[in-house]
Amino acid sequence: MSHGSTSGPPTLPAVPASGASGRIGAEYYDSSGYFEEGAAHLLDPDSPFQRYRVAEVLRIHEPVATDCVLDLGCGWGTFSAALAPRVKAVLAADFSLKSLELTRKRLSQEASGGRVRLLCADAAALPLADGSVDVVLAADLVEHLYPDQTAAMVEECGRVLRAGGKLVLWTPNPSHVLERLRVIGVLRADPSHVDYKTLPGLTTLLERNGFRIDRSGYRPSHLPVFRWAERMLQGIVPLMRRRITVLASRI
Repeated sequence: MSHGSTSGPPTLPAVPASGASGRIGAEYYDSSGYFEEGAAHLLDPDSPFQRYRVAEVLRIHEPVATDCVLDLGCGWGTFSAALAPRVKAVLAADFSLKSLELTRKRLSQEASGGRVRLLCADAAALPLADGSVDVVLAADLVEHLYPDQTAAMVEECGRVLRAGGKLVLWTPNPSHVLERLRVIGVLRADPSHVDYKTLPGLTTLLERNGFRIDRSGYRPSHLPVFRWAERMLQGIVPLMRRRITVLASRI
């Protein structure tokens, strides 16, 4: 799952009636128009925003040709399509059937799409064998998960990763000025972003679950003016820290 920022906020679907838990779940993404009503930069895999996401996430860690990669919360299939020509196999996993259909359509246009297996699965309960994947990519996922779901997801990632396997996290930083403006209502908030994580919170959670933090930090946005200011100021100004990045290894 992913959302980004352009010069104007995307049109966001209303939250449908929740189940007994009162939580946003798979039915939201399947029935609300979440995928169709996003801005063009989300729907177009060749948009500057999606090219930025792929380049920045692969900068955190680029899988090698022998890797089996789990694209967790695959959304529109952007990363699955980008990784398919580079690796041995990709597991594109999402609990939304609509997401998987969009991913299937995206991959049908790619010669390497046959390397991708679609998997309808909850990130907190993966139907995969222990130690069966080399890399787990969770780009723009954890902000869509409630705290207990994130904890369960990290446990599952540790289970399905081989020893020494890599977990890559990429998520919006709640201290950034754009996220602060959403909190106070100047920009429209995304109702599917149910729990923003912090960098210290994520690294602590990972370490408690048997991961070693290889690298962590912040990356700038794709917007030219913001990007320049963020690069200059993110070291000292929390409002300029756009994206949280973490690379962790399963011990």
